[in-house]
Amino acid sequence: MREILGSVLAGWRAGEQAGLATVVRTFESAPMPVGSAMLVTADGQALGSVSGGCVEGAVYELGAQVALDGEPVLVRYGVSDDDAFSVGLSCGGIIDVFVEPVSRTSYPQLESVQADIEAGRPVGVATVIEHPDAARLGRHLVVRESGIDGDLGSPRANQAVGDDTLGLLAAGRHGTLTYGPDGQRLGAGLRVFFASYAPKPRLLVFGAIDFAAALARAGSFLGYRVTVCDARGVFATPARFPGADEVIVAWPHRYLSEQFAAGLVDDRTVVCVLTHDPKFDVPLLEVALRGPRLAYTGAMGSRRTHDDRMRRLQEAGVGDAELARLHSPLGLDLGSRTPEETAVSIVAEIIAERWGGTGEPLGTLKRRIHSDPPPGAQRSDSTTTDAAPEPHPSRVR
Repeated sequence: MREILGSVLAGWRAGEQAGLATVVRTFESAPMPVGSAMLVTADGQALGSVSGGCVEGAVYELGAQVALDGEPVLVRYGVSDDDAFSVGLSCGGIIDVFVEPVSRTSYPQLESVQADIEAGRPVGVATVIEHPDAARLGRHLVVRESGIDGDLGSPRANQAVGDDTLGLLAAGRHGTLTYGPDGQRLGAGLRVFFASYAPKPRLLVFGAIDFAAALARAGSFLGYRVTVCDARGVFATPARFPGADEVIVAWPHRYLSEQFAAGLVDDRTVVCVLTHDPKFDVPLLEVALRGPRLAYTGAMGSRRTHDDRMRRLQEAGVGDAELARLHSPLGLDLGSRTPEETAVSIVAEIIAERWGGTGEPLGTLKRRIHSDPPPGAQRSDSTTTDAAPEPHPSRVR
């Protein structure tokens, strides 16, 4: 979708109506990922792809029809009979495609969404793809960290979807969510597709050790773009860190300073220092704690290492307010022993810090699980994804 958004906006600005087809769910060996899109313009041009060729013709015809009559439709394509090679997916996969009209009337927020994307600001769009009331199909809710814009048909639905998609937005992920018709979290009838246009948040892991390899895998699973950095080239190799997006050989504090200067870290960035070595971690933590506020800064080590590190940082002039931002020793008390268990402990604390969680067992809480966060904190993510319900029969192909 991101790739063709400029073309979508061109027709929108010209006052035209186009048909936009988006892959909202995939099953088995689907040829294209969720979020893939095809645009059929008012003059019949086709841009983008939803299947790499398998069902492009059928989707094009449907997109042209929606561009003409303005009626959104949810369809499913898959291999189940002799029509596999005429309309279905010869690869054996199944895809759900939502086709909607795009115009100034149906999607008034489009220009502001494009402006956010161009500026690098995280933004996402929740679209109603199924509802008992056909008038709600295709409604949009624009979700930003600062709030929501749009209307899905009821204040309750707006609030529930706005809350639940913050986690997807933070991770830069698409997703399909199911609610009761009025936004009830228990129930069915309302289905929305959330398209996230946020870049992935970054996880910067310093120290090329076994714990870093496990943490890189866990961070990638959670949707982070993972960088492992160490000054020792013999240890900092891509082969040792297959879960990382990049492995950097550089002095940690110099690398982080360069990233700050280039504007490549933000308040969603996580820094984990696993070096245990004062000559690496003290200069690095000085940079991390004195720079713009990060989502999380943590350092590994024993109590003795922690006490020595804090003393060295204080001697270097790091103030109490800055030291208060440091999680050291990092992680929650899970009784972890292995690198993998330790990685779970670390990412658990990162999640709790992001959403204002306490780290307590849910069974001991006396308040509701999805509670409101403290002032200034992000709200907790309570996203629930649906388990492959069938689209309404009148809209299945």
